[in-house]
Amino acid sequence: MSHRSTLQWAVLVGLALPGPARAAKEPIIIDHRTTDLNKIPQAAIEQARAKLHIAYGHTSHGSQLTDGMKGLVNFANGGGLGLKLPQNIFAWNAGGKGGALDLHDSAMGGDVGSYPDWVNNTRAYLNDPAHRNVNVIVWSWCGQVGGKHAAKKLVSEYLGPMAQLEKDYPNVTFVYMTGHLDHWDRTNNMAANQAIRDYCMANNKVLYDFADIESYDPDGKFHEFASDTCDYYASATGDKLGNWATEWQKKHVLDRDWYNCPSAHSQPVNANQKAYAAWWLWARLGGWRGPNVANRTQAEVTPQNSR
Repeated sequence: MSHRSTLQWAVLVGLALPGPARAAKEPIIIDHRTTDLNKIPQAAIEQARAKLHIAYGHTSHGSQLTDGMKGLVNFANGGGLGLKLPQNIFAWNAGGKGGALDLHDSAMGGDVGSYPDWVNNTRAYLNDPAHRNVNVIVWSWCGQVGGKHAAKKLVSEYLGPMAQLEKDYPNVTFVYMTGHLDHWDRTNNMAANQAIRDYCMANNKVLYDFADIESYDPDGKFHEFASDTCDYYASATGDKLGNWATEWQKKHVLDRDWYNCPSAHSQPVNANQKAYAAWWLWARLGGWRGPNVANRTQAEVTPQNSR
């Protein structure tokens, strides 16, 4: 099945089913352009903490997001990025104790590449009365997204089941994700990730664009032939040229411009960026419209390496 026919089928699946809990008048796209914490108002952060009850399922790659979020707390408390916000404003824990964001990390076993386990685990989690207040479900990939495309299973084992979950749990917002970059399976990886982007744009979904975030350094420099490790290459088959993350970190000040934190398979600044984007996502889901409420065009959510 071609990329285009995969997308056409996916769009039909999405259009045949009701939308998620939020008023889906436009997509919410989280990518490298939504990583500036200084643009998120304090009130939007506080509103997200008050409204959201999040369950996150992931394995090692997905831990970049929450490990980044852990490190962000002290980084922001120390005035990193020039932030001037109340202490512990980015705190989170399972249950939202102490007024923190309620985020249950590793709430559901496995990752979204393991079908049908991820669907069954989602249903079991949401059907548990102890989780009746959960209103956001997030799943990340490990390394399977390219394989799903190659096997023509991206719709049947991801997009279709997500749409069905949205129908069956209308009070929950389900966050879609692209998979991490895979330089060694570049063609399938790019096609799969772009099909997910296209589907989310066409059907007004919420997308956390994992691959796009790790394609750019914090200054917005695009690395066309990058990998999930942040290594970058001369071409699809060319020599390794360097690592954009370590190069960027060396040129910037620790604890002012970036912070050290675990980042599975990658580098700290990649997890930093994932955390900033996560808080932009939480703010948007909490009701913040963002600094620019105009709809993005298709071209604006198509990374340069997919054109």
